[in-house]
Amino acid sequence: MKRILADVVSFGKQYMRNIAGPFFAFAFPILLILVFGAIFTTDDPAKITLPVQDLDEGEYSDAYLRNLSLTGIVDIEYIPAEVNIAEYIKDESLGIALVIPETFTHDLTEALSGNATGQVLLVVYGDETRSTYGIAVGAIHSAAEIMNYDLMGAYPLVSFEPRSVVSEAFNYMDFFLPGVVGIVVMTNSLFSMTSVCAEYRNRGYFKLLATTKIAKWEWLVSKFIFFTLLLTGSLLVTYAVGIAVFNMESSLTLVSFVLIAAGAFLFVSMGMLLGVVIRDPESGAAAANAIGFPMMFLSGAFFPLESMPEYLQLIAKVLPLTYLNEGLRDTMVYSNNESALVNLAVVVVLGLVFFVLASRLMSWKEK
Repeated sequence: MKRILADVVSFGKQYMRNIAGPFFAFAFPILLILVFGAIFTTDDPAKITLPVQDLDEGEYSDAYLRNLSLTGIVDIEYIPAEVNIAEYIKDESLGIALVIPETFTHDLTEALSGNATGQVLLVVYGDETRSTYGIAVGAIHSAAEIMNYDLMGAYPLVSFEPRSVVSEAFNYMDFFLPGVVGIVVMTNSLFSMTSVCAEYRNRGYFKLLATTKIAKWEWLVSKFIFFTLLLTGSLLVTYAVGIAVFNMESSLTLVSFVLIAAGAFLFVSMGMLLGVVIRDPESGAAAANAIGFPMMFLSGAFFPLESMPEYLQLIAKVLPLTYLNEGLRDTMVYSNNESALVNLAVVVVLGLVFFVLASRLMSWKEK
């Protein structure tokens, strides 16, 4: 045990001496939650600017535009009636624009008097690939529905009552934090151990270790202990910042700390395996990036798995980070420790597989 602790202290000093180590363990997660929190937790979300060309300027077009403003989603920016809308959209690179035809009030009046049939149409020009397009179209549709009810003297008979399945005190950052923690566990453990093992093998450090009293398994265990302590500290600091800045209500549970340790074990083992297979640090770093970065974006850390295409969801289910993120979210947000323990079991089993492979392939006598 003394040899293990001595190696933990020695490796820890070496790791923390490099500024990249403490940055990715402590500064990186804090920057992530501050940036994403500033974007998604504002009490007054930014409205979408909606350019509108009102060619009618009549009673009903004015009424419609009032309803559109009342949605609270868009800020109307008026386009002069005399400009060519197609050229204006091209010149201004607009993602969406609404045109109210010049016969809007007349056509509505005729329809209400029974002298015309069919719908009175608004014209929406837009780029469907932009994220704001769907939101703006939703506001346009809502304003039209409100006007329909007003004109016909009707009201919606069927509606819905939203009921949250989680505490109303939770905010976006409560759901985002577990993903950040999972990313930090992966980046620090996987990237660091891949580079360390590749460098030790390339420079012959493993041969030197073979001349000492420390056993191979003791060296492996010391790395697991160090990263568990480092990442537990990172979790505590990040969680404290989240509470102080965003009033988070998620909780740190015993299962969450066990998941941190299991995640460190998994990605340390995976990094060791990559490091002993790949001979030079540069190739090791490239391999870790090739594995880690897709995992970062496909594991539900930034985007819900349900919002991904089905084939990406299938890929996500084979990624180790997915189970770490889901386990942390289960216990910290939903208080569902049964589901968290299932995810924990998957992380531990995968960690054991990588650990056994790494320990069998790691040789201190071969360069």
